[in-house]
Amino acid sequence: MIDVIIIGAGPAGLTAALYALRYGLSVTVLEKDMYGGQMSLTSSIENYPGFKKTQGTDLAAYMYGQVSNLGCKFVFEKVIEVGLKGDTKCVRTEKHEFYSKSVIIANGLKRRKLNVSGEDEFYGKGVSYCATCDGAFFKGKDVAIVGGGNVALEDAIFLSNICRKVYLIVRKNVFRAEQYIIDTINQKENIEKLMESKITKISGNKLINNITVDCRGKIYDLDVNGVFIAIGYEPNNEIFENQVSMDNSGYFISDDSCKTNIPGVYVAGDCRKKDLRQIVTATSDGAIASNQAIKYVSSLSRFLQPTTVS
Repeated sequence: MIDVIIIGAGPAGLTAALYALRYGLSVTVLEKDMYGGQMSLTSSIENYPGFKKTQGTDLAAYMYGQVSNLGCKFVFEKVIEVGLKGDTKCVRTEKHEFYSKSVIIANGLKRRKLNVSGEDEFYGKGVSYCATCDGAFFKGKDVAIVGGGNVALEDAIFLSNICRKVYLIVRKNVFRAEQYIIDTINQKENIEKLMESKITKISGNKLINNITVDCRGKIYDLDVNGVFIAIGYEPNNEIFENQVSMDNSGYFISDDSCKTNIPGVYVAGDCRKKDLRQIVTATSDGAIASNQAIKYVSSLSRFLQPTTVS
């Protein structure tokens, strides 16, 4: 039986694995995508202590390599079902079933969608939620990016360096980003800002070739080859419903100890209710949750029999 199962290999999950492994516990990390989480999709990180500036992929690789060298087991499969109530925890992926004494949920968030006509139809055919992943496919072309926060503006800057023109479509009349990023945006001649605007339709044949934009009540058609959506994130905690307590928005409820309502189950990172969601707070959560899991596992004295998912 595994001492600690960690769901999610972002900064919170990798930090939790680091602390548990250093204590001598057996750890298995389950991740449906790539290690690093949203951190690995960030082109430039300038607010993580100890690094003046680094790429998200590099920081993710450092963390992953550190825990891998300690013998962490990684399974890159999607978790589809959990049984967390009881002494023995059961976590099922699409291919395997795992049993553990404790579980740390660090599954992060999922990208929020526009929910407009053509968004699903053209996903992967011009619609993208990751500029750093897919931007190179649009070199020398016209694109649009939706959002007014740090991520959207950083993505717009990244795209402006490789694309001919970037339309920055912002729902409000102000940006929700740090001033130095806004200053950089204002210096870019190939970024056109469309404030108080929203996309109402995405069109094309086999690939995107047009978007319909409502800008302050006036309707415009813009010829673009790509649409990048960066309007924030939302919880991805549906499979834990009726087991782990959540607020009305779907975030896990926990105190500063990262404990949940279930003994032996902890939450860390962006998936839990909190005021600030940054890499540094995710790693802090990971360390705290792991410390609690270490205490819990150490306190167990009786043999645990596997149980089935309930």
